[in-house]
Amino acid sequence: MSDQEFRRALGYANAAFDLLKRSSIPPYPQFYELMYTYATGVNPSLNNRINSVFRNGITPTNDLAETLYNEFLKSDVNDRMSSVSERMHARIEAVHEAIDSAMTTANAYSGSLQSASGDLDQDLSAQDIKQLATRLLSETRRMQDTNRELERKLAASRDDIAALQRDLDDVRRESMLDPLTKIANRKSFDEGLVEAMDEATETGTPLSLMLLDIDHFKNFNDTFGHQTGDQVLRLVAMTLKSNIKGKDLAARYGGEEFVAILPYTDLKGAVIVAENIRKAIQAKELLKRSTGEKLGRISASFGVASLWPNDNVTSFIERADRCLYAAKHAGRNRVVSETELVEIDEAPPKDASAA
Repeated sequence: MSDQEFRRALGYANAAFDLLKRSSIPPYPQFYELMYTYATGVNPSLNNRINSVFRNGITPTNDLAETLYNEFLKSDVNDRMSSVSERMHARIEAVHEAIDSAMTTANAYSGSLQSASGDLDQDLSAQDIKQLATRLLSETRRMQDTNRELERKLAASRDDIAALQRDLDDVRRESMLDPLTKIANRKSFDEGLVEAMDEATETGTPLSLMLLDIDHFKNFNDTFGHQTGDQVLRLVAMTLKSNIKGKDLAARYGGEEFVAILPYTDLKGAVIVAENIRKAIQAKELLKRSTGEKLGRISASFGVASLWPNDNVTSFIERADRCLYAAKHAGRNRVVSETELVEIDEAPPKDASAA
């Protein structure tokens, strides 16, 4: 973890504890998670609800915090996964029961055939043979009925299992998306980066990593409100996603920070991609939807690094984060690659104020 990321996380933690203290809510793990999530702003629905509580002068209570936690943070994905698992278990049990029933019937039928074979070795009258044939016919029909029922249950199970698989795929996709911006979330990025680094190492192909942070986002959020801030986050996410392609992965890294994994892209190519995205973001003029008021333009700072042979996940991200930090301290609204780090570090910063 880089120093900048540590300071950011510590800031969220301090804000969470401050909110708990001011609301006289005990810092139990679930309540801390609630306020930490609120401080990061990654769950817009939760933030809107809590902002409404503060705005309307409602006194926060443990019961209210518990309600909010259950509604917004108690894992819906886990609940749905549990539901799918239970349905899968019930369907498998039904198949086992159908198979067990068919095997019991088959064993009985086999016994009937063996018994009939022994009977046929004896001298039988026409009446005895007729009765034996009738019995075997009845057993055969019973076996046919059991097989048909097994086929029906297996067909139903096949359809149910296909539906369950679709549900599992949907749950997995949802668990990997950021709910506000609809691009990949941090979990998806973490998994994607490991896979991309493994592939780049195995194939000897280049891999680059791009971090971007919206300039002065906190000031913008405080001035125009969280809803407009959410609009900005969606706009940046859409711009980022529309300017990458192929196996590239765009994700929300946290708060107002985004990231892109760029396989098969060297540092020079990644800088070009970052510049295109930077210009595209700066070119968009923001409008307040409710009034049509022009809110001006936004900009973003970028850090770009490429994979080194001795890199691990932490060192790779940390180098890109240092580039981002350098871009912000060199005046923002610019791209800094790892080849420029020394130059930027040695130059006096144009604007060293907080983001």
